[in-house]
Amino acid sequence: MLVPSRRRLRIEVWIVLGLSLGQSAVYSVVQLLDKMTRAPLAQGTSTLNPSQSTREYFDLTYQLLDIIFALVPVLLVIYFLTDQRQPGAGDGAHSGSAFRKLGFNFARPGRDLLQGIGLAAAIGIPSLGLYAAGRALGITTAIIPSALDSYWWTIPVLILSAVRHAVVEEVIVVGYLLDRFGKFGWSMPLAIFTSSMLRGSYHLYQGFGPFIGNAVMGVVFAWIYTRTKRVMPLVIAHSLLDIVAFVGFSLFGKSVGLG
Repeated sequence: MLVPSRRRLRIEVWIVLGLSLGQSAVYSVVQLLDKMTRAPLAQGTSTLNPSQSTREYFDLTYQLLDIIFALVPVLLVIYFLTDQRQPGAGDGAHSGSAFRKLGFNFARPGRDLLQGIGLAAAIGIPSLGLYAAGRALGITTAIIPSALDSYWWTIPVLILSAVRHAVVEEVIVVGYLLDRFGKFGWSMPLAIFTSSMLRGSYHLYQGFGPFIGNAVMGVVFAWIYTRTKRVMPLVIAHSLLDIVAFVGFSLFGKSVGLG
């Protein structure tokens, strides 16, 4: 199999980002400008899981379709990474090679789970403080983790949404991009900086506080990935953070005056 040129890989990266988080970053910048030109950011709101229909089962259908189609770029990334592997002992030996390359598998479930829990705790507590500081400084919108109505499927869908965000972001922004940036000949600090800035940029619609917080999170996650070569602990940590935020708000937000 021919090794793709750097030019071809750059085109590949632009395509992947244009179909996924790069597109989200562009929309996020426009949404931020829209909010800033309407009113102070402190008066704005950002809803992470909005309802898409007043009809229960149509809303469920839209939510599930969003989750499914958001994962398609992840499949594309897995395909690209697998496709670039050099042939070895036969085609069967390469099945799932991209999953092994990214550490996106269940090869070490216990250690990955413990690392994910520890990382979620280390990131989650400072994030709450940063959000409070951003609100106090007027640089962060009010974030509403969920605006879904209370149906039997609300909690499962919020959990699926959290896992979707974790898989898309960690596989693409960390695992895939760091691999491709390395093939571009970039230094590791530059690769980590670019990855973290992208992570921050697609959260800009929430304000400057979340941009800073997610950029810092991106540096930590990317650095850990360079040490472990496993994206699974990052997916677990990210999933836990979002599940706590989404489900916790859905269950208790209004009772504590947040909704």
